[in-house]
Amino acid sequence: MEKIETLLNEYLADKDLELYRLVHKKEGKDWVLRVLLDKPEGSEQEYVDIEECEEVARWLSDKLDEIDFSDKQYNLEVCSPGLDRELIKDSDFRRFAGRVVEVKTYEQINGMKNFEGTLIGKEDNVIKLDIDGATLELPADKVSKINLAVIF
Repeated sequence: MEKIETLLNEYLADKDLELYRLVHKKEGKDWVLRVLLDKPEGSEQEYVDIEECEEVARWLSDKLDEIDFSDKQYNLEVCSPGLDRELIKDSDFRRFAGRVVEVKTYEQINGMKNFEGTLIGKEDNVIKLDIDGATLELPADKVSKINLAVIF
């Protein structure tokens, strides 16, 4: 996986794209290599479009054949993180400060395991949310998942 990550990072360097996540896992009876692409912080365009995904998929498919990536049959998926993207990197917490997020914790905090609020940020391994005007501080190691909320 490290070799694929290196190849992708080199290829994407001049394309106004970055690797968000690389996953190789078994789903049901099939193996999947999932490449999630993102726009770098400060990019003019906020979201990855389908043409960009197709271009990377074609390029990567050829490269994977060259390096003989896996002896198992797998499906290659190249996509964006989506509107409800998971916040993973510290830069995600800076980039999406001020946006509404949904948070799930491993254990109850203040009697709850699910929270929705406006992301203030992440500092010293503490995720800060504004929930109805009050600041809630969640230890990052207690958070199982944090996603942008999709609001229509």
